[in-house]
Amino acid sequence: MSELPLYQSRVFTAEHGFTAGIEGPATDGHGNLYAVNYAREHTIGCVTPDGNCSVFVQLPNGSIGNGIRFNSRGEMLVADYTNHNILKVDMPSREVTLFAHETRMSQPNDICITPDDVLFASDPDWQASTGRIWRVDREGRVTLMEAGMGTTNGIEVTPDGKALYVNESVQRRIYRYDLTPDHELRNKTLVMEFSDFGLDGMRCDLDGNLYVTRWGKGTVVKLSPHGKLLREIALTGKNCTNLTFGGADGKTCYVTVADRRNVEMFTVETTGRCWFRAAHPW
Repeated sequence: MSELPLYQSRVFTAEHGFTAGIEGPATDGHGNLYAVNYAREHTIGCVTPDGNCSVFVQLPNGSIGNGIRFNSRGEMLVADYTNHNILKVDMPSREVTLFAHETRMSQPNDICITPDDVLFASDPDWQASTGRIWRVDREGRVTLMEAGMGTTNGIEVTPDGKALYVNESVQRRIYRYDLTPDHELRNKTLVMEFSDFGLDGMRCDLDGNLYVTRWGKGTVVKLSPHGKLLREIALTGKNCTNLTFGGADGKTCYVTVADRRNVEMFTVETTGRCWFRAAHPW
């Protein structure tokens, strides 16, 4: 376990290594961190555990990535917001293929993945301040789950796979849904509403606590599963876009920061759900 102080953010990658579109952090089972738009747009960057950065893939056809998740086979799934796609990257060959396409989307923005490899994608329409939620099954079929929301952005599944969290950036609200065994959404409830700044990416730890990036405020808030504010972690940058968990034990939180165009990191008490999934695929 790391001996670094808990909840104290520090710089992980150099400033301005990524573009202002840095987003979608995710770690693989080897401890490498991936985020979109390294060095230039249309790329996915790889950051080794010791902080060395490089371009991992160049996305084709003008695609620009946003959220990244790994499925149980270790394949990378990427929300391509310019072409309304979910892309799949074969990690050994780095081949990029189309997994799902939906022309009705404004964009797939952030994505999350259930224990049995079903994706949910947020779909904000920033100009209209509205949003939707889509489901993408294991065969790449896309289903609209809810429309008429605010600007949907951060999205995450609980560790037991029985609930889904979605936030609305502009409206500053976080909702929780019951997630049925056949991946339907039920019993929508308001978990938390903030009075200022924005909301962006969210991820859970294995205890079900929710970590949420506060765009413009430069903090990450830690909430209990039902919305009690447990802690607020100050970052160096202000425009934090998303986060994920990694490190040797899944207790390092990596945060992508748009105004500094880099990644910050801090240690936490409980292993992140996404790291556990990458290290123990099922």
